[in-house]
Amino acid sequence: MSFRLRLSRLPALLPAMALGAGLVAGPASAQQGPDYGPFREGLFLRYLSAVPEEIDAVPRIGLSFGGHPLRAVIDSGSTGIVVAAEFVPGFEQYPSQGPARLTYSSSGRVMVGQWTVMPVTLTGREGASVTTDPMPVLVVTEVQCLDYARMCEPTTSPRNIAMVGVGFAREGDSQSQSTPDKNPLLHVARGEGPRRQGYILTREGVHVGLTAANTRGPFRYLKLERNADGTDWKPTPACIALNGMTPPACGSVLVDTGVSVMYMTVPPVQAAGAQGTLPPGTPVAVSVGAGEAAFPLYSFAVGDGSPVTPSAVHLRVAQDRPAFVNTSYHLLNGFDVLYDGEGGYVGFRPR
Repeated sequence: MSFRLRLSRLPALLPAMALGAGLVAGPASAQQGPDYGPFREGLFLRYLSAVPEEIDAVPRIGLSFGGHPLRAVIDSGSTGIVVAAEFVPGFEQYPSQGPARLTYSSSGRVMVGQWTVMPVTLTGREGASVTTDPMPVLVVTEVQCLDYARMCEPTTSPRNIAMVGVGFAREGDSQSQSTPDKNPLLHVARGEGPRRQGYILTREGVHVGLTAANTRGPFRYLKLERNADGTDWKPTPACIALNGMTPPACGSVLVDTGVSVMYMTVPPVQAAGAQGTLPPGTPVAVSVGAGEAAFPLYSFAVGDGSPVTPSAVHLRVAQDRPAFVNTSYHLLNGFDVLYDGEGGYVGFRPR
């Protein structure tokens, strides 16, 4: 079945999703979005790993500090550039912002080192590149492992680590130091014209800087709330329904290009006895936004072969935690995903 036909299942789920969406706290709402007409500073960086038609692996991008580019993962599930010390010889000579620590909750790996301040260059497949203002980079000198970590080996001589974290609202997920000043796509050096610091993730690459041209098309926008200390935006509100269960469980969604599987947290009443890895055929539906302006984003059945369907769905059942869904990179096969770091907007444009 084609992706277009897969989306046609959504109207049947809309009443249930709209009912539960009212339970999401906060005034996030679907709206037209800001006017990007005045902005011209934007560049498309094609993933080094880009293949025709579908994204079927974690995307990679060139990362350099003045030398030969590294082949780095571009990860919207974390915030901050993380690189092994072996790739930054003499990093001690750069200004430092002190000790650094970042935990990847999906894998349980903990990166420990120094926040070293330096300009960074990101490069796409055809050689297009952008350079940031000097910004903090986590130079990793040690890898630690959480108790539940998968495929993690602690070491004081880390190697082959190169991650470009471009996510937002990640401070609450064991990433307290991952504030917006660590996001390279929000700190691109400005050119002659006005720049809107933000980006659009697609299945082929990333648009760096929001412009009138790259934001054309049927985007549906959500205006985000500020977090409590005003340093970042809150996560994107969302609701999840398993097996058509009503009302859905409401919390937040993370579009995470760093993983191929979906991670989901729901309360026991929504799980209805399900646990662990969801079996093939389990219907999953996700809506975004809150209140009357919430709208269904997409649905699938586990293992159905749709391009948007994650390779697996790992379920956590918890009564004391808000609902959460990490979509995996597969969502980009159905939608381009916009983040406006200045205005606090997210947007979804069907492909």
